[in-house]
Amino acid sequence: MQPAEKPRPNIAVLPLPPPKPPRIYRLESLDTLVQVPGRVLRIYPAARPVYERLSSPAWVAAKPASAEEEDSFLDFAAEERRHLAKAGPRALRTGRVLHLRPTAAPEVRLTNNPAEDEHNIAYEYLAALPEIRQWLLSVHLYEGGYYLLIDQRTGKRTQLMAPPVIAPDGRHFVCGNSDVLARFEPSGLQLWSLDEGAVRLLWERQTEWGCTQPRWLDNKTILFEQDFFEKGDVDTRVVRLKVVP
Repeated sequence: MQPAEKPRPNIAVLPLPPPKPPRIYRLESLDTLVQVPGRVLRIYPAARPVYERLSSPAWVAAKPASAEEEDSFLDFAAEERRHLAKAGPRALRTGRVLHLRPTAAPEVRLTNNPAEDEHNIAYEYLAALPEIRQWLLSVHLYEGGYYLLIDQRTGKRTQLMAPPVIAPDGRHFVCGNSDVLARFEPSGLQLWSLDEGAVRLLWERQTEWGCTQPRWLDNKTILFEQDFFEKGDVDTRVVRLKVVP
C-alpha cells in the first residue's frame, strides 16, 4: 500500500524575475560597426590578458594614468627634440619650421603658428616608419588635432585620425581614436591599405564609442579598448573586430 499523501502547506510560490544580463551586453550599439558597403562588422568581447600580450607601436601613446602624466604630454617640444635626435639628416627643425627631405621631391616645410585663436597650429615630429616609408607627425590645433603621414619619397601628405598600427604582414594599418568625453576630435576607426607602398584609405567610420590602442591579433583581426559614455562617465571593455575580409 502507498503511504497516504500529507496535505501540502498553502504557500504562494512567486515566479522568479527573468535573468538580467550585465549592463554591457544590453548596449547593442557597441556590438556592431556601422555598415561597410555590403556587410556589417560585428564586435565581440575579448580577453584582456590576450590583448595585453599583443604589442603596440612605440609611437602610439598609452592613456595617461594621472592628471600629472597628462600635463607632461603637453610638453611635446621636448618630446620632439628626443625624436629628432634619432631621425637623421632628412628630418630637422629650425625654429618654428620643421624640415622633411623626401628622396624624390622638394623639401617639405611645415611652420608652427602659435596664435592664441583658431589659427593656432603646431607640427610635432614623432617617428620615421620604415615599414611603410613614411614620416609620422602629430598636428596640434587650438582645440584637438590629427596625425599626418609624409611620404619619404614623394612628400605626399596623408591625414589620419590617429597614429597608424601596422599589420604583421605590412599590407594594412588601422587608426583608432577615442574622444568620447570632450569630443574635440572624431572617435572611430580607419582601415588603410599599402598597395606597392602607396597609402590608400579603404574605409573609415566615426562612432559614438571610442577605439583606443588597437593591436593586431593576426593579419585580419584587431583587439582594442572600446570606450563608451555611460551614466556620466567613460567605461571601457576589450573587444575583437575582424577588419580585413
